[in-house]
Amino acid sequence: MNEVVIESAGTLHGQLQRGLGRAARRAAGTAGAGELVLDCIRRDPRWDPRVESRGLYYARLVVDLELPAGPIGDRLLEPGCGDEGRLAVEVLAELVRLSRREAAGLLRACAEEGELWFEAVEALIRLGDPAPAEGLDALVVARCDDRELEWLAGDPDNPVIRHWAGRRPRIAAALGRRRAGAGGGTRPRRPGGPVQGGERSGRSESELLELARRRDDDGAVAAIFELGRRRTPALLDLAEELLPQRDGRWGGALCRALREYGSAALPRARAWARAHAGCEALALCILASHGTHQDIPLLMSELEAAVERRDWGAVAGPVEGLGRLRAGEAVPLLKTIWLESAYSYLRPRVLTSLTRTAPHTAESYAVEGLWDCEDETRRVAVSAAPFTDDTRLRLHRLHSDPAEDQRVRAAASDRLMF
Repeated sequence: MNEVVIESAGTLHGQLQRGLGRAARRAAGTAGAGELVLDCIRRDPRWDPRVESRGLYYARLVVDLELPAGPIGDRLLEPGCGDEGRLAVEVLAELVRLSRREAAGLLRACAEEGELWFEAVEALIRLGDPAPAEGLDALVVARCDDRELEWLAGDPDNPVIRHWAGRRPRIAAALGRRRAGAGGGTRPRRPGGPVQGGERSGRSESELLELARRRDDDGAVAAIFELGRRRTPALLDLAEELLPQRDGRWGGALCRALREYGSAALPRARAWARAHAGCEALALCILASHGTHQDIPLLMSELEAAVERRDWGAVAGPVEGLGRLRAGEAVPLLKTIWLESAYSYLRPRVLTSLTRTAPHTAESYAVEGLWDCEDETRRVAVSAAPFTDDTRLRLHRLHSDPAEDQRVRAAASDRLMF
């Protein structure tokens, strides 16, 4: 996770780092806010960049505060920019969508000279405009192997890719392979991802159990998913056998597989939670998805402990479970998580839980959520925020903004109709 120091949630800087809606609303009236926004872009504050969004949030602030895009582009040309610069690429791409066309030139400069050239090329392709990417096909062919070209050709209907394919045989070949192998423009899977293992469906349960015990990651995970699809009772025994020895990827696979068992897995999950023998995380996953009111004390205890140690990754399950069970006693902790957590991925889950457990309390959080960095938070907020002059204007902006997530735009449109 990121090593950037996260400032107090009571400060504008800390709120901007967290991507909170209150910071976006407060920034315009605060001296020095622009420098804080640029600092957040330069030093990616996300707790987990793999699942958190900040690009559009910061790009909107750059536009609203009339900040120059140049310093963002300069960040991408610094030596040793590394993964921390990915956020700057995202912000520049969003700025182009927000009609700050100079950002396209900065992306192009990164593609030509920057350490994150591949990410910049991908961003230019996603913009779907051949003009800013004109001539970069030579660079792409020179630097990319066939697998990378196939990745870039993930959407066969993209105008940039089609334009390049007309001039570059290797890109045309990659495009042809993508059309033949994936169809419909489905993006290819990153190397190392799980194999879904449709070929496992013809195996017996004993064969699948044996495969699941092997250290062949892809084969083991595929076997676990197939056992889960069949709702094999022996998978519960396998979880007890495997998890104390090797968690990690197997824990996630078992959680996904056993989630389909519904209430049938509850007795074992409750026993695991009490035993503390290595299956607690899986037990919590099952209880959050299928637990009953008798499981609220355990979920509350887990949530309190996770918040106390600031283990934000362990918070999502209890938050979802307590919200599903409409546990009113969770409301104070939910409010704390909303403000304090550096993990914006949690906020749509927190807001959903608040709307279920304390609808009146949730209203003010829903209003703030209309300015949140996470599109899923904005989508939930669109449905939950009370109608005022302020929120109506915000809904109109969300609906009309071409850079906004399509689901958020659709939700805003639906809300404005009533």
